[in-house]
Amino acid sequence: MSSETSNIVLKTENLSIGYRKKKKQQIVASGINIEINSGELVAVIGVNGAGKSTLLKTLSGIIQNIDGQVFISKNKLSETEPDKLAKDISLVLTEQMLSKNLSVIELVALGRQPYTNWIGRLTKNDLKKIMYAIKLVNIEDLKNRKCHELSDGQFQKVLIARALAQDTSLIILDEPTTHLDLYHKAYVLKLLKQLSKETNKAILFASHEINLALQLCDKLLILKENKALFGTPEELIRSNALNDLFPEHLIRFDKGSSSFKIK
Repeated sequence: MSSETSNIVLKTENLSIGYRKKKKQQIVASGINIEINSGELVAVIGVNGAGKSTLLKTLSGIIQNIDGQVFISKNKLSETEPDKLAKDISLVLTEQMLSKNLSVIELVALGRQPYTNWIGRLTKNDLKKIMYAIKLVNIEDLKNRKCHELSDGQFQKVLIARALAQDTSLIILDEPTTHLDLYHKAYVLKLLKQLSKETNKAILFASHEINLALQLCDKLLILKENKALFGTPEELIRSNALNDLFPEHLIRFDKGSSSFKIK
């Protein structure tokens, strides 16, 4: 988990995402070309139905892309075996089927499954990575608590710790601030920013917290009208990419403050 020289962790070439139903296909977004380096925090933003979750599921191999290519550390996603992929990508979904009867340390330990033997025995190295992940997200005082005893904010940090324990070059999170109040939304996203720099991992997340993402992220991917716009916040603001993200009669983008405001 130490810092390394920046390199491309995730790349797409003319990616089209969507769903196949029998012989028909429904394209949600196309022409997606992105490059995410180690140590970068990147947000996927867009209105409801723009394809944020579909994109993340495509990039993590849960659903098949319609066209184009996805590369994880220069390897084609379509040609990567599941056991290898589990060592490349850790995934934190909004609604995951996880038992909250587990203790915090037990849930974080699940991140080591790609590396354990068939009976799931943890080595000293596994335990070291589990405790380091717990320390990174500052939940050492919670490690023996049952997950059902935690607040939503605390439980989200446990899920992030599990992803860190998996020790992949890429972490993907779908709406990590769902159900959190404004303070904890800012706390979680600032934590992700800190972790991307401290661990040199690429962190990609979908979010509706656009104003926070503009302040904290290295790059943004905007999905709108079946298109994808990618760049730094500054580049996207200069190109007016954010101006028509929402209906102008209600919400406008203010370049002066680099934030959305209600009219």
